[in-house]
Amino acid sequence: MTDLKRIRTALISVFDKQGLEPVIQQLKDLSVQIISTGGTKDFIEKLGMEVTAVEDLTTYPSILGGRVKTLHPKIFGGILFRRDHEEDQAQVKEYGITGIDLVIVDLYPFEETVRSGATDEEIIEKIDIGGISLIRAAAKNFADLVIVPSKQQYSTLLELLKEKKGETSLADRKLFARDAFAVSSHYDTRIHSFFNGSDNSVFRYSSNRGKQLRYGENPHQEGFYFGDFGEMFLQLHGKEISYNNLLDIDAAVGLIREYQETGFAILKHNNACGLALRPDLTDAWKDALSGDPISAFGGVLITNAELDGKTAEEINKLFFEIIIAPSYADEALPVLKQKKNRIILIIKDFEQHNKQFRSLLNGVIVQDRDVRTETEGELECVSKRAPSSREVKDLLFANMIVKHSKSNTIVLAKDNQLISSGVGQTSRVDALKQAITKAKSFGFDLNGAVLSSDAFFPFADSVEIASAEGISAVIQPGGSVRDQESIDFCDSKNMAMVFTGIRHFKH
Repeated sequence: MTDLKRIRTALISVFDKQGLEPVIQQLKDLSVQIISTGGTKDFIEKLGMEVTAVEDLTTYPSILGGRVKTLHPKIFGGILFRRDHEEDQAQVKEYGITGIDLVIVDLYPFEETVRSGATDEEIIEKIDIGGISLIRAAAKNFADLVIVPSKQQYSTLLELLKEKKGETSLADRKLFARDAFAVSSHYDTRIHSFFNGSDNSVFRYSSNRGKQLRYGENPHQEGFYFGDFGEMFLQLHGKEISYNNLLDIDAAVGLIREYQETGFAILKHNNACGLALRPDLTDAWKDALSGDPISAFGGVLITNAELDGKTAEEINKLFFEIIIAPSYADEALPVLKQKKNRIILIIKDFEQHNKQFRSLLNGVIVQDRDVRTETEGELECVSKRAPSSREVKDLLFANMIVKHSKSNTIVLAKDNQLISSGVGQTSRVDALKQAITKAKSFGFDLNGAVLSSDAFFPFADSVEIASAEGISAVIQPGGSVRDQESIDFCDSKNMAMVFTGIRHFKH
C-alpha cells in the first residue's frame, strides 16, 4: 500500500506573501482548489487565480476585527479528519466538510513587532491565534496532509510540487510537520519571553537560525551557532567563522566596550594578553602588543576606533586571526586583506543580551551578564595612603580587565597599559607569580605599577610579593576575615589599597 497522497485542496493564510506567487501558479497548474481569506485571498485573486473564500465554507464572516477567521469546525474538521478512519469519514460527509490536503501559513511577525519598539497593544495584536492553530492541527495530521508553516518553506514546497506533480510521501509530510512544530515552539517561546520579562525562575530559549560551524572546540566535535551574527557584525574578508572564533569575538567585544578612550586589545583564548589606551591608535597598538608579543601571535585584535592605514601597516606585521573595528580607513583594507584567511569584521552598534546560558549536568544554568563597572567614587580607600590620581586611573583600568579574565586572575597595569596578567590559576598567589614572571620576561619595570584581583586576598602573602616587586597600589573586592592583615602590610610599605566591594569571578 502506497503512502503517497495527492494534493487536491489547499488552504492558504499567510502574512508575508513574498515568494508565494510561483507556489500559487504551480497549484493552479496541478488543478488544486485553493481556499483563502482576507489579504491572502485578495493577493491570489489579483494574480488571476480562482479562490474559494473561507467564509463561503463556514458561512461565517471574519469577525472581531479579524481575530476570528479560520477558527471553525468546517476548516479544522477538513484538516484533522483521518482519511483511513470510517467514523471520521462518516462525520465529514454528514456535516459537509471539505478535506484539506495542504495548509500554507506564515504567522504574524511577533518578534519583529517587539523589536520595533511597538506599544504593548500593538504587540498583543501580533500574537497569531488562527495561524498557530492551523499549524498545529495540520502538523498533527501529517499522515494525511502537508503543512507549510512559514515563508521559509515556500521554496521547498515549490520544488516538491514540481518534482512529484502534486503528490507527497509520508516522509515528505513528516519533515514539514517537524518544521511546523519548530515554528510553533519558537513562536510561543518568544511570546513567553515577552510576558516573562526579567523573571529568571523560568528558562525557555529558542532559535530557528542554527548555523553549522566547521567544528566545535576541536575537530572531532560538531558545533552549531544559534543567533544572528549579521545583526552584530559585517564580515569584509576572510574564512568562515569558527566555534572558537565566536568565543574570542564575544570576549573581545565585552572587554573593549568597557573603555571610552581610544584603545586596542589583543585576546587569546578569551583572555586579554595586551591592552592599551592612547590618544594615537598606532601607539595604542604598539603598547598593547608589547604586553605579550608571544601570546599575540594568532590572536584576536579589537579596537574601538576607526582603523587607519598607518596602524594597519603595523598590525600587518603580526600573524593574527581576526581584526574587529567599528570602521576602516580606505587605505587600511588593502593592507589587511593581503592574507586571504584573515577575518576582518566591522562591529555594529548592537545591544548584548543581559542573560548568559551554560549547559551542564543535562541542564542549563542562567545568570545575568556581569555589567557592573566600578567608578572612582565607589572606591573605598582602606590604607593610610590614598592612591594618586594616576594610580586611581590605572586601578580602574586594570579592574575592567580583571572582570573579563578567567579566575583566579591577577592583572598588573601601568599608565593605561596592561603589563601582564595571571589567569585561570588555582591560587591567587600562583596567578600573581605568573603575572610577575611574564612582566619581567618582556622587560617591564614594575615600580609604580598597580595590581587588580578578581576576588579578595585570604592572606597577606599576595601583597607581600607585590610590594617586593615595587607595585605601589592594589584594588580588590575586600571581604576576607583577614583583610586587616593585607591592609596593615600595605600601610607598613606605604602602598595604597582600595576596596570595591564587588567580586568579579569568571569561570
